[in-house]
Amino acid sequence: MIPLAASCEFLGNWPSPAETKLFRVSAAHNDGGADRKLSLSGFYGIEAGFQAIGTFDRPDSGHTPNMVIPGFMSHLDEGDLISVNPANGRLRVLFRGASNHNSFLVTERCDNYCLMCSQPPRRVNDGYLLEEIAACIPQMPKAVREIGFTGGEPTLLGDRFIEVLKLCKEHLPETAVHVLTNGRSFSRPDFAELWASVAHPDIMAGIPIYSDQSSIHDFVVQADGAFDETVRGILNLKRLRQRVEIRIVLHRHTVGRLDRFADFVVRNLPFVDHVALMGLELMGFAKGNVDDLWIDPREHAAVIGAAAETLDRAGLHTSIYNLPLCVLDQRGRRFAVKSISDWKREYWEACSGCAVMDECGGAFFSSRARLEPYIRPIIHNTVV
Repeated sequence: MIPLAASCEFLGNWPSPAETKLFRVSAAHNDGGADRKLSLSGFYGIEAGFQAIGTFDRPDSGHTPNMVIPGFMSHLDEGDLISVNPANGRLRVLFRGASNHNSFLVTERCDNYCLMCSQPPRRVNDGYLLEEIAACIPQMPKAVREIGFTGGEPTLLGDRFIEVLKLCKEHLPETAVHVLTNGRSFSRPDFAELWASVAHPDIMAGIPIYSDQSSIHDFVVQADGAFDETVRGILNLKRLRQRVEIRIVLHRHTVGRLDRFADFVVRNLPFVDHVALMGLELMGFAKGNVDDLWIDPREHAAVIGAAAETLDRAGLHTSIYNLPLCVLDQRGRRFAVKSISDWKREYWEACSGCAVMDECGGAFFSSRARLEPYIRPIIHNTVV
């Protein structure tokens, strides 16, 4: 049964531009009937603008906190964490126990301005997001397999972000932590040492390098000197025996030298822990720059597969993310990983006849218009 009604336990609130409040879903059940508006009783009044989602009783109502949710939020279940913003009527799902793709946006600020950024940076005062995350971590179940932190650039928050990592170590010691960062902050040895001092047993920094040439990397991230800082950051982290993943997003400005990129990593950074070759997500700046960035993956399948093999032969753990199996050649398919978050992944009608659909990670829904002509079922290892 899909849960349509849920009761929530109030966890706390903290100062923010609109006094956001945090709740845990303590029970969920399907009571049938049509979609309903959200209601939560027992805590505080609400502005009329929130009526699009639901209504709140006054604090003196004496009712058990409980809400009825519309169908588009039917994925909520026991143990999930949500925030409610009374001022603008926003309800956000912060953590889903049933998902393997839980990640937290730490900040929208960034010191890169990447051509294909799916979360375009903004100069905003969003420090409250880190307070929200810090409040969530102790409420998450110990059995969570992995959580991610992304931005913007999380390391711009310095010591405050490091404190969040310490909370992860304290409250979620068995949970893998993956941090998406441009790596430039680690070019400062003191910050790299601060990161290492957390001594988290399972943490990985996912750092992008977009070319073997500094000029191309700096152009892609729109920041002079970024390549040198990024490479120095990786070297500083590995000197401290920290786990590092190198990421490269595949588009027109990066795929042309992908073979040389693979050679560069093998010769200069053979000690990194993982290399990910990543398909493009057409959101944010990537959507606006699509004509300059987009490549048809099947036309570049040979070079993608060859680069993955070069890295693999050198003993580097290598993966291909965000690309369906049918746009890769047979060499590339063995490196493909089901990496796209469940809430932004889709399959096409043609996929239903594919022999390897269960092994395929699908594609970003945002890439439908560009990618759909290339989607074909695979039968007996051959694209139909």
